[in-house]
Amino acid sequence: MSGEGTGEGTDEPGWDVSPEDEIAPVVESAGRQIRLWREAAGMRAADFGLAIGYGEDLVRKVERGARIPRAEFLDRADEVLNARGLISAFKEDMEKARYPKKVRELKMLEERAVELQLYSNHNIHGLLQTEEYARALLGTWRPKLSPDELERAVAARMARQSIFERESTPELSFVQEQVTLERPIGGTMVLRRQLERLLEVAQLPNVEFQVMPTASADHPGTGGRIQVLKFGDGTGVGRTDDEFGGRPVSDPRQLRVLELRYGIIRAQALRPGESLAFVE
Repeated sequence: MSGEGTGEGTDEPGWDVSPEDEIAPVVESAGRQIRLWREAAGMRAADFGLAIGYGEDLVRKVERGARIPRAEFLDRADEVLNARGLISAFKEDMEKARYPKKVRELKMLEERAVELQLYSNHNIHGLLQTEEYARALLGTWRPKLSPDELERAVAARMARQSIFERESTPELSFVQEQVTLERPIGGTMVLRRQLERLLEVAQLPNVEFQVMPTASADHPGTGGRIQVLKFGDGTGVGRTDDEFGGRPVSDPRQLRVLELRYGIIRAQALRPGESLAFVE
């Protein structure tokens, strides 16, 4: 993403879409509809861009499906072209398209899950992160993300937290290594606000939060993160850093390995009340 506005129009914060991404046809369809409505209105791309407050180059990118438009772009286009909501109707699809494929897939799994078991040993889990903590954490990656890549990654991480707003809330169990709560990512005040967020989430009725003390020596979680998601039909999917090549698995025998390991970790961690006291 870069500034590409021309004349009085401006480029919008948005992202290019890869032609290989399965979401690309949806983005192309939105762009094609905008172009058809614009041509039916007898407007040139430059005039249309000026009317909605964006540059001609950005308009043409959107129309050929090379740029994912934001909600503001779609709403202005709908208004100017008098499309009666037919352009604005693409907002939900475009919101999903903004996030990388892996994040979309993970979010879909998390939205289906009725139970999540999540052990984190390097960083505070993404579902628990504040926006400023996530931005600081992602800013430590090497090679460094570009400003646009960073904003896209932060937005994607925050979008996953809609799991806490579901009508049918899943049961969530988090176990965090002690060190993840002590490393001052982003500075002292960013960490303080992050810990305050942890306290809020940990007291939700469907959330169990525990801390694994660094002093625990016989600890089966030294191999890395563990994620187990269970679905309403009795199936599940899991992943860990050091087993099965780090790939997601759904075979019941492999899931039992992860559940056994996670169960021991929970048993060795501080109890929920003790964990809250530690965070405080």
